[in-house]
Amino acid sequence: MTAAHDEPKPTSGPGDLPGQVPLLLAMAFRAMNDRFLGRLAELGREPLRPAHGYTFRYLAAHTDATTADLASYLGITKQAASKAVAELEGWGYLTRHPHPRDRRAHTLALTGRGRDYLRQADLLWAEAEQEWAELIGADRLAAVRADLATYLRHTYGGTEVPLRPVW
Repeated sequence: MTAAHDEPKPTSGPGDLPGQVPLLLAMAFRAMNDRFLGRLAELGREPLRPAHGYTFRYLAAHTDATTADLASYLGITKQAASKAVAELEGWGYLTRHPHPRDRRAHTLALTGRGRDYLRQADLLWAEAEQEWAELIGADRLAAVRADLATYLRHTYGGTEVPLRPVW
């Protein structure tokens, strides 16, 4: 018979067991995203969904993107991408222009309002990163950043890593 004091003790929190780093990264991102959304609310900005942020980033880097390109990038159907595009267009964040080579398609572009929102998001993400630096130290955060970049280079061999939601 085993004495009660010989039983394994429960772990004290997430990350105490091997293999928990991916979960910790996901939880840390969730916490940072929750703070991000809270800051948007404090500033009186619309609480766009995270998928909108991925859309903004993609369109900022791909000035000739179509709805089909966006759907492929985000890993969603063309219908879902069309719905998101219509929503963002209705809110004044993006516009559609006739495609120069395909009469059936339109290219998508961020409006000034969309670019302003993206700049605001960059500032808020920088605030979240600064908060992390204040908690663990700027040198440790720099090491985390370098380590994550090393892992991405190792995993993707230097190819561009798509910044998209994990559905």
